[in-house]
This record gives sequence, structure tokens and C-alpha cells, in this order.
Amino acid sequence: MTRRVVVTGVGAVTAVGHTAEETWQAMLDGRSGIGPISLFDPEPYPVRIQAEVKGFELGDRVDAKQQRYMNRSVTFGVGAAIDALADSGFEITEDNADMVGVIFGSGAGGTDMILEYQNILDTKGPRRVTPFLVANFIPDAASGHIAIHTGARGPNFAPVSACATGATSIGEAFETIRRGDADTVIAGSAEAVLLPLYHATWCSMRALAGDNENPTKALKPFDLNRDGFIAGEGACSMVLEDYDQAKARGAKIYCEVIGYGSSNDAYDMIALHETGRGLKRAVNAAIRKAGIDPSEINYINPHGSGTPANDKVETMVFKEVMGPAAYKAAISSVKPITGHCMGASGSVEALACVLAIRDQKVAPTINYTTPDPECDLDYVPNVARSMPVNVTMSTSVGLGGHNSAVIFKKAN
Repeated sequence: MTRRVVVTGVGAVTAVGHTAEETWQAMLDGRSGIGPISLFDPEPYPVRIQAEVKGFELGDRVDAKQQRYMNRSVTFGVGAAIDALADSGFEITEDNADMVGVIFGSGAGGTDMILEYQNILDTKGPRRVTPFLVANFIPDAASGHIAIHTGARGPNFAPVSACATGATSIGEAFETIRRGDADTVIAGSAEAVLLPLYHATWCSMRALAGDNENPTKALKPFDLNRDGFIAGEGACSMVLEDYDQAKARGAKIYCEVIGYGSSNDAYDMIALHETGRGLKRAVNAAIRKAGIDPSEINYINPHGSGTPANDKVETMVFKEVMGPAAYKAAISSVKPITGHCMGASGSVEALACVLAIRDQKVAPTINYTTPDPECDLDYVPNVARSMPVNVTMSTSVGLGGHNSAVIFKKAN
């Protein structure tokens, strides 16, 4: 018999908060974390704004020796995972550790560490390169560190699907519990690529919104005048559990995970296919697995990157999959608030879906001022909305043609 899976804990580190609750409140308030670049000299670049995490430290929550070789992304991920596990009230013991997994991804891993040690190699020679380097810059470094810190000995891996990584991680955790390979999974993703090399690439792609003078208003998903995304960073983690186990221990249950789909456009490493064929397959697979009618979806948190092509294609996909019901669903992008967190975006945006169910309230799409005739759905413009929220869906799109969709439902 296929098992039910629920969310019992959440944690987050973003540009607008060092906890899930702080991040969620900023989403509801429409408070943007986008501002002037401070992590490197922005002057050579045409775009000089991004959404940076400020002042986050693990402190004494993690052994100082273990922290020594954590890259920035891992630090965010471990912090979010610790908070999610604490929030869940679940205790990992010698008796249950083998059935506790960690599925925690990153789109890029520790690029900051690679660049740092390349400089050390070039300037100081090979003897100054630490033997711990490779183990700590690979994309699965966060999943390894989380397991070491928590003692989780079950299935452990790091999905990598670019900006769809977070949704993929949550979806794969859902599947792992459903088929009985684990009873509990610490899931999520982390990313920290606010580096000159990445920023130069995005500028060369002409993919970034360019309003340096008004950073909090620069990113405008679904608006007629949208002109690109703004990069962000951070992490989000969720504890997923077998429903029966969670009920038996009296856990606080945020919601149930009921559907997951993933696909690839098989078209281009950067461009989204103009028909949205890959995203459509992922959404249809998630709906089929959830066993629901598309009209049951009350709220969608889309990829909503603010690029002209993405928002148009996502809108088209929702209308084709849901039919007239697409016009009744509330849809909002939180990227103008958190920035585009790359590999962390899917998990951060899933948080908006989970907490919308808890609070019966959805976050707004801020900076929405001029409707686009080709984006004609309800994007919850500028102000959060209280409404009945029973079923939510998060969709993610990533470089390389990756697509993921995860569906959540109010638990009963």
C-alpha cells in the first residue's frame, strides 16, 4: 500500500529572514530583500543589485571544526535543516536513524570554495590546497553535512536540476517515503552563487532586470514591463514524514504532499520551449499522481522569474492544463521578495505553498502595475490575500530544460 506523506517541520534562510517564519512574514508583507550588491565590487556590471543574505551564522549550533570547511551554500542549508528538524519535534535516535533520509540539493554546490582555492593554488602553490576541498565543494556537501550533524543514516543524495533543484528534492523525498525506503526525510536545497563569475554570465545573457535605482521594484513577474530576474541566495528545508508515524507521535502537521512530477524540455540549455511542453508534462504528472481534478488547486506559486518568455509560457501552461479553472486559482511569485534563489528557489517557493495552507493566506506578487494581455490570470497583485486554501502547487523551471511540480494539500 502506498504511504501518505506529510510536512512536519520547516526552516529557511533567505535575504528577508533567517527563519521560515521571518521569510514567510516578509512574503506576506511584500517586503523585498533586493538591494545594492555588497559581496563584490558591482561597478563593472550594468546590473548592480541582488538579494543577499546578511549576517547569518550557525554559531554554536554546529561544531566549529565541522563548520571550518563549509562553503556559504552549505552553511545556509545546514542552518535551515537544523531549524526544520527542531520545528518538527522529531528526534533521531539509534533506533530510527536508518530510516531517516536526507535529500538536499544544490544547483551549483560550493563554487565560492572552488574559486577561493584556485586563487590559493595560483598564488601560494599546491601544498596550500586543503585535502578537504573536493569533499566540501561538491553539490552533495550539504546533504553529507546534514547527515553528519543529525545522525540521519537513511537514503542520502543531492538532486541537481538547476533552478528546479528544490522542488525536485522535495518531490524525491516524497517518493522515497511513499515507497517505504524511509520513514522521515530532511529535504530541501541551498544555493550561494552571488559571485562575479555568475553575475557576469547573467549580465551577458541580458537576463537580469536593470533598474539599479529602484532595487525593490526592479523584478516584476507577469507585468507587461517585466525585463528579467534578480539573483538571490539562501536555503529552505522541510521535514517530510510518513503520515501514520507523524500521527502516532502527535506531530504538528502543516500539510500533506500529494503529487510530484518532473520532466525535461529536451530542447535547449537556456531557453524554455515556447509551447511549455516540458513544464506541462511535469504539472500533468503531479496532478495525476495527486488524484485530483485541476480545478481543486486553489493557489499556485509558479517559477515566475520575471523574464518575458517564462511568465508568458507558464501562464499558457496553467490555462492549457487547468482550463477555465486557471482563472479561479490565485497565482503569485515571491521572487521579487527573495530574489531568484537559483537551486534554492524551488524549496523556498514551496514554503509559500505550505504556509499558505496553514494560514489560509497567500503572498502577493509585488511590483505588478501594468497587466500583460498574454498574462491574464489572477496574480494576487501587491497585497496578500486571505482565502480558503486547500490545495497548492509549486512549479519550477531550470537551465538545461528541467521542470518540476509539487502539490500540497490540507491534511485531514
